[in-house]
Amino acid sequence: MQVEHSYEVDVNWVKDRIGILYSPELNDEVQVATPPQFPKGVDKIWSPEHLFTAAINSCLMTTFLSVAESSKLEFHKFTSKAYGKLEMIDGKYLMSEVTLI
Repeated sequence: MQVEHSYEVDVNWVKDRIGILYSPELNDEVQVATPPQFPKGVDKIWSPEHLFTAAINSCLMTTFLSVAESSKLEFHKFTSKAYGKLEMIDGKYLMSEVTLI
C-alpha cells in the first residue's frame, strides 16, 4: 500500500531579500530572508538554512513523541538542539551536516 502526503507552501517577496512563507493549510505566516552572512542578508529573520535545520529538529521531536506514545513511554520533557552547516563544496553551497544534540 502506497501512502502519500502533500504539503503546500507558498512564498511572496516583500522587499529587498525578505519574503513571507505561508500555506493555505496553516494559520501562521513566517518571514524569511537571506541570512546575514550573505550579501544583502538580513539579521534576525528566519533563513532557508534555519528552516532546513528546524525541519530536521522538529522531525526528531515528532518522531520521538510518536515512538514514546506507541511504546507507552512516560516522559516529562523533551528538548533538542540542532546545528546546521552550510559550506561551499565544488563551487556550490550545500547543507552538508545537521548535528542534533
